[in-house]
This record gives sequence, C-alpha cells and structure tokens, in this order.
Amino acid sequence: MSTETTNVLVAAPGGERDGIVRLFSKIGWRLLPFLMLCYVVAFLDRINIGFAQLQMKQTLPFSDATYGLGAGIFFVGYMIFEVPSNLLLERIGVRKTMLRIMFAWGIVAAAMAFVQTPLQFYVARFLLGIFEAGFLPGVILYLTYWYPSAKRGQVMATFMSATAIAPLLAGPLCGATLKYLDGFEGLHGWQWLFISQGVPASLLGIAAYFYLHDRPEDAFWLTAEEKSALRIQHEQDHPDVETSSHGGFWQMARDPKIYGLILVDIFLLGATYTMVFSIPSMIKSWGISDLFHVGLLSTLPHLAGVIGTVLIGRHSDRHRERRWHYASCVAVAALGLLFMLLAQGNIVFAVLGLTIAGVGFVSAAPLFVTTCTEYLSKASIAGGVAFIAGLANLGPVAAPPVTGFITASTGSPVYSMVLVMILYLLSGATLLLTLRSASPRGR
Repeated sequence: MSTETTNVLVAAPGGERDGIVRLFSKIGWRLLPFLMLCYVVAFLDRINIGFAQLQMKQTLPFSDATYGLGAGIFFVGYMIFEVPSNLLLERIGVRKTMLRIMFAWGIVAAAMAFVQTPLQFYVARFLLGIFEAGFLPGVILYLTYWYPSAKRGQVMATFMSATAIAPLLAGPLCGATLKYLDGFEGLHGWQWLFISQGVPASLLGIAAYFYLHDRPEDAFWLTAEEKSALRIQHEQDHPDVETSSHGGFWQMARDPKIYGLILVDIFLLGATYTMVFSIPSMIKSWGISDLFHVGLLSTLPHLAGVIGTVLIGRHSDRHRERRWHYASCVAVAALGLLFMLLAQGNIVFAVLGLTIAGVGFVSAAPLFVTTCTEYLSKASIAGGVAFIAGLANLGPVAAPPVTGFITASTGSPVYSMVLVMILYLLSGATLLLTLRSASPRGR
C-alpha cells in the first residue's frame, strides 16, 4: 500500500485494518441496499407467475403444461441476450444498463396483466426474459469493481439473499393481492398482481441512472484516499483459489472447466426454479385453500434460506473454501425434499422438510457465483459470468416444463420432486469434480 494511503488509514482510529473495514462498510451501505431492492423486484416479476397461476386457471384456459412452458420460455430470451448485455455494460456503464433493463422489463411485466391466450402468454414471458437479461451478471460484474475476491463471498451472499427476501415478500403480497384486489376496478386479482409488481421495476430503473456510479473513481462519496486504498486492494488481490490462465472471453470459452461450471449451474437453476414455481401449488395441494395462507407458508423456506445464506457465506469467507460448502448446501436441499416427501399427509412435517430444503437451495446460489468470480480472470469476468449464467438457463428452460408434464401425467408432484433432488445432488458432485484442486490448501 502506498505510504500516503497507509498514513491516512493508520491515522484513523484502529489503524490501517480498521480503516479498510470502514471503507468496505461504507461501500456496502451505499450499494447493497439499493441493488438488493432492484433484485427483489426482478425476482418478484420472474416468479410471481407461480402465485398468479393459482387464480389464472379459473379465468383463462391454461393447463399445467401451459404454465410450465411459459415459466421456462422466460429463460430462452434471458439466455440469448445475457452475454451481449454484459459486454455492453462494460462499454456504456452500469447506469445506462440498469435504466435500459429495468424500465423495459417493468413495462412488459405489467403488460402480463392483459394476456388472454397461451400464445400471448408465451410472447410476454419471452420478452420479459429478453429485457431482464444481463441484470444479475451485470450486478455481479459491477460488484467485482468494488470488492476484491477475499470480500466477495459474504458480499455475494448478502446481495443474493434478495432471492430469499423476494419470496418472503412474494408470499404475503401475492396472496393478499389475489384475495383482496380480485374484482377491484373490474380486474382480476392476478391482473393487479402483475401491474403492482411491474411498475416499480421501471421506476427503479430511472432511479438507478441517477443513484449509481459506473466505477469507484466516479463516486463522489469516496474520498481520494479511499479511492486510492480501494485501488491498491484490487492490485494486491491474490485469491486462495484456483485461477484460470485465460486472458479474454474467447480464451475463456475454450476452457473445459467453464463448461463444468455451466453444467453445475444448469442443474442448480433447473432444480431451484422448479421449486420456486412449484411451492405455492404444493402447499395448496396439502389442503391449504386460503390463498393468503398459502402465501404466508411459502415464506418459511426462504426465511430460513436468508439466515442460512448469511451464516454460510460468512463461514465460507472465513475458511476461504467454496466447493464443499456448496456441495453441502445442495445436499441439504435434497435431504429436505426427501423429508418433505416422506411426510406426505402430515402438513407440519412437510412444511418442515420444505423449510430445511430452503436453507440448502437458497444458500447454494451465492456460493456458486463467488466460485465463478474467483475462477475467472479479470480480463474475462465480464463475458465469463454472463456466459456461464446465460448457458445455465438451459436448466430452467427445460426443468419446469418437464416437471409440469410429469406432474400432469402422474397426477402427483412426487416424481417431479425426486427429479429435483437428483438435480441438486448432480450439481454438487459436478462442482467437486470440476474444481478438484480449487485451492492450494487442497480443498
């Protein structure tokens, strides 16, 4: 660290170490609440179809297979445009990217309220995927501008806990909207659901343009000394993980381990989005008829997941280990689902099993993201994160329609959940095999 910066930080109470801690705390409080709010809204617009379908089935001629295909087709558009979006972000900056993405997807999400035919439903979901493409990998790339690898585990866990916070809000919000706004101003509850959760995305897109800064050096709220200290933290960044030798996007795309990571994410996303879309229907099938109560119970696995995400992310950072933490999380998800299936007929134990599964599948995602950002080189991280996340959407493209078909054919979600369990276990095993020497400590 430079003499000038060191002197400034040492002069602060607590010395240099405390000065660095305060610096990253300042960055976190400035960026993470807003980015998490954006991701909560993004996730709500992505998963609210799982709640809306409970009422749409009463007013539209849509089958379980129609909903499964509509849920999956979102990820087709998402997958196609994810890499171009992230490469564009590096050129035009995060402010313009967030404005473009969030304003457009908010309009499409609200327009979902007026679909009447399966074709309109499919087109709307496909467009929603196109416009939302690049949001998550874009934010992940943006956070790497601010945090060196040693800080990313807990940061990614904190940011991605939004995927658990969103369902916590989705349950009560969606349930209450479906129940209490049904018939208001001549619209069904499911129509108000899409409108009320789509418009905020557009407003946040406008806010992002004025609130965010493209790079740390552009941030007026950091002092010159803090910017210098942050720059030195990145220059001295040597993560205790396996580092690939690729220098750019095309060299990265020839790395076999990248495709191993993509396969890990395919299994993870396929299983997790099947769970997210299925939880409301599963709970209703256990004899819970009140839609508001369905919404409340659906929050339990995600509430447990929020707690697990923070604690496991912190433990992973402390031990500088990702692979076995990830494998343990997906194993817990599979075991929780097994417990849920064995508890058929007992609502209390079924909900308990689902809650245990939530700890696993919610906590697994940020661990995987952190693993990717540490494996990729700085030159390839922008395209690499989007490349992995984009192709991984093959999982949620295929899994919801397949499990929807299985459930429709068998009349029971049991076999679909068995497939989800298998996907989780395959995901953990694949990561362990792909990055066998992922740290010099032999983990």
